[in-house]
Amino acid sequence: MSENQFNRKSSRREFIQKTALAGAGASVLLSNPATLFANNSNSSNMEQNIKSKGYAAFDTSGKLQPWEFERRAVGDNDVLIDVKYASICHSDIHQMKGHWGPQQYPQVPGHEIVGIVAAVGKNVTKFKVGDRAGVGCMVDSCMACDNCNHGDEHYCENGQTLFTYGYPDKTSPTGITQGGYSKNIVVRDHFAVHIPEHISMQEAAPLLCAGITTYSPLMKADFKIGDKVGVAGIGGLGHMAVKLAVSKGAEVYAFTTSADKVDDIKSFGAKEVIVVDSPKKLQPMRGKLDYMISTIPYAYDISSYASCVKPDGHYTQVGVPVGGQLTINTFSLMFSRVNLNVSLIGGIPETQEVVHYCADNGVKPEIQMISGDQINEAWENVVNKKARYRYVIDTATF
Repeated sequence: MSENQFNRKSSRREFIQKTALAGAGASVLLSNPATLFANNSNSSNMEQNIKSKGYAAFDTSGKLQPWEFERRAVGDNDVLIDVKYASICHSDIHQMKGHWGPQQYPQVPGHEIVGIVAAVGKNVTKFKVGDRAGVGCMVDSCMACDNCNHGDEHYCENGQTLFTYGYPDKTSPTGITQGGYSKNIVVRDHFAVHIPEHISMQEAAPLLCAGITTYSPLMKADFKIGDKVGVAGIGGLGHMAVKLAVSKGAEVYAFTTSADKVDDIKSFGAKEVIVVDSPKKLQPMRGKLDYMISTIPYAYDISSYASCVKPDGHYTQVGVPVGGQLTINTFSLMFSRVNLNVSLIGGIPETQEVVHYCADNGVKPEIQMISGDQINEAWENVVNKKARYRYVIDTATF
């Protein structure tokens, strides 16, 4: 990749602005609404709730079971998506087990969702029936505040960001949002993204969380070609961070506790892999990195990793442990003088951007396909660090 390709800030800014305005054209009336439900025999018109089925958690055990439920009817600004694939994020497990607070059950997890548009509301111009579409970590917001109008819907100033599962939703027949481990989903059109033809739907699914969650802070870090970038925690998010940073010209140093991942990580393009089986393994890297991103989803001493970054460099945390608690040693951070920040996901325009970027540049996640009856086993593998590296569920098996 040339330096000219790397430094395309103006074109990237233009892309975000144009994408944020997508779907703002005039409303169109559909000539034959009945045809919109050709793939959904359970609904006969746009006013009926949509029957669905999937896998749900019923308590904090984290054991999922088949469940039949209903989605809201397709509204004027909604799209109905027949879900084809949904991938597993560690966040699914944390939330279903109540690690981040009490939950309402039954609850269907899943926020890496790809499928085919089966119906559109009368105001929708962004999608048409038959389009490939994806849904990530949020499904609505106030759409009126400054942040929502500038592609930062996840930072809605009115606190109305509606995340994809487990959040109170008065439009949902179940009272909460229900996620993508299911046969279909109804979502406001603004919160769905197009999936280009030159990436498989299976490979596109993990980009809707793992991809955007790492892409957004990496782009904001604004590192240069040849800069030393560290990635801590090489799982679903971490392996995407390595691939994305490498594709942008960084010299990547990966930090993992799993020695059996070393060869994999090197194949992703990392210059060096540090197996952190002891805090002492971090000492030779002290002050060596220009930037570091951590995807570690467990409680750990953030200070020891942050000390690997040069003074005045930046360290971004995206992994969220039980209770959101991390250990910070003030003295360690004081002497390393590193700027620490925590990043959420990314807005809808930037999510569309990362999908196109990965499709155009061949930056694809490492996936393992599973059926619905393998979900519980896959969750155990994620917790035990056995996933390589993103499980993708084929919803045709539901």
